[in-house]
Amino acid sequence: MDMPQNQDFKYVLQDFGNIYIGARYSYEEMLKSEEIPYKWKAIIRHYLLKETSPETTMENHIFFMKEDDFAYETFQELKASFKMSVWIEADGKRHKHGHYESREYKISEIVQSEELHRKMDTIIVEELHLTKLALMMFSV
Repeated sequence: MDMPQNQDFKYVLQDFGNIYIGARYSYEEMLKSEEIPYKWKAIIRHYLLKETSPETTMENHIFFMKEDDFAYETFQELKASFKMSVWIEADGKRHKHGHYESREYKISEIVQSEELHRKMDTIIVEELHLTKLALMMFSV
């Protein structure tokens, strides 16, 4: 059983047109959760688990993904983006102190960015953002 501190970034939020899923969920945990939309579970089962293990979290998966991976193509097709907090070093001018800056990155930006891969140990991947329209239009 997960202790409360292990539940950070494990959530599902929805509004009228979007779904936000905490990035610390493993694919196995998402398949077991009643909060996760059925279509996303079907995509995990049919597409994402072909190349990765069920214990993998999204936050780990995205940094080891390659452009020729089927999972990458799946996230691209879904127009998936990830909200991440990236450590910004102090430059002495504009930023007097180092700090985290939160921003949403498309999957293509994450996979292609050498800078993000170098900083991956200091990056906090917070959530996956999917639009309901893209999820609805995706054929399983």
